Amino acid sequence: MTHPAIRIEHLGKEYRIGGRPERYRSLRDSVMKAAVAPFQRVASVLRGRSSVLSERTFWALRDVSLEIQPGEVVGVIGRNGAGKSTLLKILSRITEPSVGHADIYGRVGSLLEVGTGFHPELTGRENIYLNGAILGMPRAEIDRKFDEIVAFSEIEAFIDTMVKHYSSGMYMRLAFAVAAHLEPEILLIDEVLAVGDLEFQRKCLGKMEDVSRLGRTVLFVSHNMSAVTRLCTRTVLLDEGRVVAAGPTPAVVAEYVFKGYGTRAERQWPDRSRAPGDDTVRLLRVRAHDAAGAVQESFDIRHPIAIEIQYTVMKPGLRFTPCFDVLNDAGVVLFLSQESPDWERIDRPVGTQVATCWIPGNFLAEGSFSIDVALWGFKTPPTGVIEENGVISISVHDPLEGGSVRGRSTNAYPGVLRPLLKWEATA
Repeated sequence: MTHPAIRIEHLGKEYRIGGRPERYRSLRDSVMKAAVAPFQRVASVLRGRSSVLSERTFWALRDVSLEIQPGEVVGVIGRNGAGKSTLLKILSRITEPSVGHADIYGRVGSLLEVGTGFHPELTGRENIYLNGAILGMPRAEIDRKFDEIVAFSEIEAFIDTMVKHYSSGMYMRLAFAVAAHLEPEILLIDEVLAVGDLEFQRKCLGKMEDVSRLGRTVLFVSHNMSAVTRLCTRTVLLDEGRVVAAGPTPAVVAEYVFKGYGTRAERQWPDRSRAPGDDTVRLLRVRAHDAAGAVQESFDIRHPIAIEIQYTVMKPGLRFTPCFDVLNDAGVVLFLSQESPDWERIDRPVGTQVATCWIPGNFLAEGSFSIDVALWGFKTPPTGVIEENGVISISVHDPLEGGSVRGRSTNAYPGVLRPLLKWEATA
């Protein structure tokens, strides 16, 4: 009977928070602790509580059970804090589970967050050989792969520099090159696309496709739904440490973006006294909706998106403009839009008002976006009387049915914007 590459049964991980970490104690500290312990216990009883109660626990993973077969490329998705990285740390033997177990059948290479896997006092060259030795590879095999690893990482000039002096981008380049080229049977990758320029991200995706074609098992954690869709035949969705969906990638990604596991497209403040603002104006609601007025978590790339800002003005004679900016998942501001360039001459009437801006279809690229909102004005120079960051978030997907600039192509498509521009051709 063939073993799965990874078998996870009823896995759980509990963390304690709020407790004080144990520091190093000298002999004198130990003697003093023993001497005062009886008095501390009496004081604790008199107070009616124990200092242990200040500690709290939470479960990063709960009752996770999965089987991944040899040669499968499986995605793991979910919002921040869902337990994705904890799962990979347990599989990489960096941390131990609190309950359950995870069995690995094969040689494992892992690429987790920057800072894991390399010794900072060793050079890039030395770390390549160290990682190969940890994987059980003979030196001759590492020698055979060495030039290929260095060429892929594009850091030849720094290969004999201690990695503690590397930038995060240099570190990730070398770490990915080592993990992908030393031929582990199982490759665990956590957000490899979070660091590095666009061209290097393309190289990473191409190399991961090569690895999967060679029949190796890949577990890929990412917030990049396009990359997950392109690489993974099967995907697991985690939420609050539990598996809430598992199956073919298109269906699970659709559940993630449409059911709000990754986005929050509406924010309201029902209690006006607690809403952002002051005694002049307050923000009541921000939402993203489609042409029919329905709030959406994910938008078809071809369709327009409405950003709606509702606020109430409580004093006459105020002059300001509602505005918002859109940031991608790397925190880059793509653009800012305000309601009117003539706001300095407009007195806002007292009462509740709604300002809506339409982002046209075929303008944003695929991905996740955060919306910052402000009511800008009142003073010279202008300042925001209300500024709320990350009020809502949305995602944009391309159904690959035509009608967008990429047509039906499934290849990676670069850029933070993806406008469908007018072209003219002459003979």
